[in-house]
Amino acid sequence: MLAYTYIEKGRFAFVDKPKPVLQDPRDAIVRVTLSSICTSDLHIRHGSVPRAVPGITVGHEMVGVIEELGSAVSSLEAGDRVVVNVETFCGECFFCRHGYVNNCTDPNGGWALGCRIDGGQTAYVRVPFADQGLTRIPPSVTDEQALFVGDVLATGFWAARISEITEEDTVLIIGAGPTGICTLLCVLLKRPRRILVCERSSDRIRFVREHYPQVSVVSPEECLDFVRENSEHGGADVVIEVAGTDETFQLAWQCARPNAVVTIVALYDHPQVLPLPEMYGKNLTFKTGGVDGCDCAEILRLIAEGKIDTTPLITHRFPLERIEEAYRLFESKAEGVMKVAIG
Repeated sequence: MLAYTYIEKGRFAFVDKPKPVLQDPRDAIVRVTLSSICTSDLHIRHGSVPRAVPGITVGHEMVGVIEELGSAVSSLEAGDRVVVNVETFCGECFFCRHGYVNNCTDPNGGWALGCRIDGGQTAYVRVPFADQGLTRIPPSVTDEQALFVGDVLATGFWAARISEITEEDTVLIIGAGPTGICTLLCVLLKRPRRILVCERSSDRIRFVREHYPQVSVVSPEECLDFVRENSEHGGADVVIEVAGTDETFQLAWQCARPNAVVTIVALYDHPQVLPLPEMYGKNLTFKTGGVDGCDCAEILRLIAEGKIDTTPLITHRFPLERIEEAYRLFESKAEGVMKVAIG
């Protein structure tokens, strides 16, 4: 099968690989019916993910159909349509039992698919710990509706869940890319008093205004003053940083009111610095880290109930054999692209 593969820093290419086989009783083999490209895939190609292993098939956003199950898998059946979770987790270690599956201590734990073991930009993928890492898709939910559940939507759901949002809050989301929009959808479920979105791209600003007219959108240059003018206590009660630049990292704490929660969802190419002398006295609570994707079943339930819809994010569709074209478009951010569906 053709598998889109991390060759070396700066280069992905198709490689002909054998169909994967079960390696452990807890494995599953999934036939990929739809996949997508994530900004994290670009980080791998740019060489900014040191743990990524050359030679692995890339891709970690996917849905598919179970072809084969290991003997120890008990909650699934061959033929099930499933979401594949971006996180690989055992379900048994201290962190898994407490819901912090991103910190799973198993050697295969954490972000493995498409990073340290073969991922899903191909025809078939082996998923370790299938009972944990696969979630059955309800019959009423399409593949496109479910495509982002295992990664970017799980990230937004996790960010909203840990940010302690109340109905009295002003929430600022920095970044209106795919993860930012998924975060926005999940923040809307919390019904805060006001939601502000900070974005530079004119295409993405238009996207937010078209699909979410109840949300205020502001440019980074105007953001700080706008937030102060549109909040009750000199800044946002909750700031969620999804953009991942030096400027937006600093903007996040600057726009927060004293004693606010600042949740960092973004993945950065290099370390960021907290200017503690300037921040002294703001008493901010920072929440950081990778997505803990243990809410997939609940997210799918919300999609089935019509409470979350990420399908507007799919602006372009490509067959697998044109994935290089899809990558060029996605990285260029041309043609109003938000997310591409591959399949």
